Amino acid sequence: MSRSQLVAEHLPLLRRYARALTGSQASGDAYVAAMLEAMLGDPSVLDESHGPRSGLFRLFTQIWNSVSVNDDSEVTTLPMPPERRLSNITPLPRQAFLLLSLEGFSEEEVAFILGTDVAETRRLADAAGREMAAEIATEVLIIEDETFIAMDLESLVKNLGHNVVGVARTHSDAVALAKNKRPGLILADIQLADGSSGLDAVNELLRTFEVPVVFITAYPERFLTGERPEPAFLISKPFQPAMVSAVASQALFFQRNSRNRAPKAPAA
Repeated sequence: MSRSQLVAEHLPLLRRYARALTGSQASGDAYVAAMLEAMLGDPSVLDESHGPRSGLFRLFTQIWNSVSVNDDSEVTTLPMPPERRLSNITPLPRQAFLLLSLEGFSEEEVAFILGTDVAETRRLADAAGREMAAEIATEVLIIEDETFIAMDLESLVKNLGHNVVGVARTHSDAVALAKNKRPGLILADIQLADGSSGLDAVNELLRTFEVPVVFITAYPERFLTGERPEPAFLISKPFQPAMVSAVASQALFFQRNSRNRAPKAPAA
């Protein structure tokens, strides 16, 4: 396989990981672009000793953790407040947690990607898990037309300490429930029972109030093309509970930090 074919094969999921770290498509893609530029400038920087996918994630991590990129004006002036000090908001433990839970790497692969050993990888993941477990519980709306998947998601989010305010199977049900309940988090399938789109339902809701959204789809690569605005948080079907936990926690994390860092109105 040529170098360009290798990159094309793994790029969509690398972009998913990048946006999970930053909380947005624009910032995640900026870091991926910096990685690609580094690789084009010197192909030898890609270490494939643990496989090409691990090598790409390792190179991305080196770019992500480099002071020169984190301080680059084109990155740090991106509009979402939490992205302005990425190194402070997304520490090494969160990277380990996402690599294990979201991307499904083994502990040995994560150690290679992060430049640590397995013992340190476990310590980092445990630290992130404790931090995320401390997140304030919220109200969750599930938009999913498959009964058993909806039941699994409902059980999962309850076990994470959240409260499920409802399960919607169609666009109209989702809009009605969300406007009535005002959830703090939405888990949304993209293809719904009546042929409507969960993406359209969410976009309609976001015009009326702000809420973090995690999309769930069997075809993530269709929504990771870079050709249009894309979901910031995306889970592949079939999913693992740890993946849902990791991504939902990331979505809530960025929402919380965005609110905490928003400029306060001056006192009258």
